[in-house]
Amino acid sequence: MSRPVKGRHQARKRAVDLLFEAEARGLSPAEVVDGRTALAGANPDVAPLNPYTAAAALGVAAHSAHIDDLLSSHLQGWTLDRLPAVDRAILRVAVWELLYGDDVPEPVAVDEAVQLAKELSTDESPAFVNGVLGQVMLVTPQIRAAAQAVREQGHNSGYPQGQVTT
Repeated sequence: MSRPVKGRHQARKRAVDLLFEAEARGLSPAEVVDGRTALAGANPDVAPLNPYTAAAALGVAAHSAHIDDLLSSHLQGWTLDRLPAVDRAILRVAVWELLYGDDVPEPVAVDEAVQLAKELSTDESPAFVNGVLGQVMLVTPQIRAAAQAVREQGHNSGYPQGQVTT
């Protein structure tokens, strides 16, 4: 049982690394994921990306506007662009898990983010990450319920999910 947990922890850490790299290099997370996937395919000495790593990085990218808006509204006295890049990446992965990780309990997502902040960032970052995510967790149930209602409404409309009608 400890092995999958460690594997998921490493996958989260790698997703944070990929998001950090994408931002530092001015690339999209998808470009970095594609590059790592191609590298692993071309070189047998390079381990392939964990599917959860790719899902988290691509999920953050797909929902970046929503994730960043939510984070920005819960940063007290800070703006997202003033945070250390690693803290931004950690918070983005955690919020993606809180909103879209149906198999990740909320306390686990927060605890994992705090652990990553301890491993990768400043001494002040774990408490900061915990505080921000604690505030985000207060609104997560309403956001998930609203998203579910939209999915159900789209599903019941007779149109394929995601199709917009005018």
